[in-house]
Amino acid sequence: MIIFPSEQTRQDNYKLLIGSVLPRPIAFVTSVGKTGIVNAAPFSFFNVIGTEPPLLMFSCMRKQGGIMKDTARNAVEKKEFIVHIVDEANVEKINYTSIDAPEDISEIELAGLTVIPGHIVDVPRIQECKIAMECRLHQHLTLGGHEDAPNADVIIGEVLCFHIADELLDSGRIDVDRLKPVGRLAGTRYTTIGQVFDYPRPTYHNREDFNHEKK
Repeated sequence: MIIFPSEQTRQDNYKLLIGSVLPRPIAFVTSVGKTGIVNAAPFSFFNVIGTEPPLLMFSCMRKQGGIMKDTARNAVEKKEFIVHIVDEANVEKINYTSIDAPEDISEIELAGLTVIPGHIVDVPRIQECKIAMECRLHQHLTLGGHEDAPNADVIIGEVLCFHIADELLDSGRIDVDRLKPVGRLAGTRYTTIGQVFDYPRPTYHNREDFNHEKK
């Protein structure tokens, strides 16, 4: 079947995208608004985009009428935020922070999560998360929609500080089995890491051995 986005609604295209790009890592982002209220929300349009300097990005879909979400607005105005990694132990509470709370209500308190001070940025981080990355705004992009009402805000952050639980580090690498990260699927569905397997990266020099093994 061939489907053309131009012949579908925005919601139809959204369903195809989130049902195809799977699983997606989840960024749980804390930020602070002008009034000092700590905001927190999960985003699955999220990934690593650079290592020198270390850069992360997440995308916030705008509300009806092109209104920015609290997290995007706070990140742009304050120019700092913290990205946390979602795992099996905290996913239920973090999912609850996606509640449509008013701007002056902290989703963190509603979800029963614990905040502790950031080390560099003036934004609290979440104690229940095993990995947190304090970020400074590197770039803000608006995409889609039209000039007066974009469809999305892309937030790119430079990582200034990593917080890694001691039990996760193994010779400078993250022990995935201990982290137990959670991924996002479509609808209300999440996933954990199932069977893990390795494939060595082939080189041109050993291509004959590789091809022979595949026959």
